[in-house]
Amino acid sequence: MKIVADLRDRFGVEPILRVLGVAPSTFYDWLAREAEPGERELLDRGLLTEIVDVHDRSGATYGSPRVHATLRRRGIRVGRKRIERLMRAHGLQGAFLRRGWRGGSTKQNPKATPAPDLVDRDFTAPGPNRLWVADATRIVCGDGVLWMAAVRDVFSNRIVGWKTSDRCNTDLVLGAW
Repeated sequence: MKIVADLRDRFGVEPILRVLGVAPSTFYDWLAREAEPGERELLDRGLLTEIVDVHDRSGATYGSPRVHATLRRRGIRVGRKRIERLMRAHGLQGAFLRRGWRGGSTKQNPKATPAPDLVDRDFTAPGPNRLWVADATRIVCGDGVLWMAAVRDVFSNRIVGWKTSDRCNTDLVLGAW
């Protein structure tokens, strides 16, 4: 109906509606509802501003269940299905895992031989600086992904070196070492 309203000065209402196969009463009823919306429409508009606020603050990751829970914490009591309807009507959806996503950041080569376990899973040390272990961690931030590698002394449980980077590669781990 908005396109009819935009083009009516150029072509007239009836010719546009005739081409679209829409009764003129449908358009004029829509105009009346736009000029004077009903109580439910006004409530939906107010609720939609809250939904958009919650959705934007989550970085567009919250779907209707989390938006519903957040609105309840704010003291707004509304049904989850109403939130679903409004989000769907306005193109809002939360983040979702792709089918088949396994959670890993790398694909293993099935032909590769694993590195040898030099400590036989025994992570104890008789003194300081006898056994160091390293790990790389993926941290999701607002601007993307940050990788952090840390090297820890097993005896004292202290971090002896660390480094961050936007990529997880050999330079990151060696820099932490």
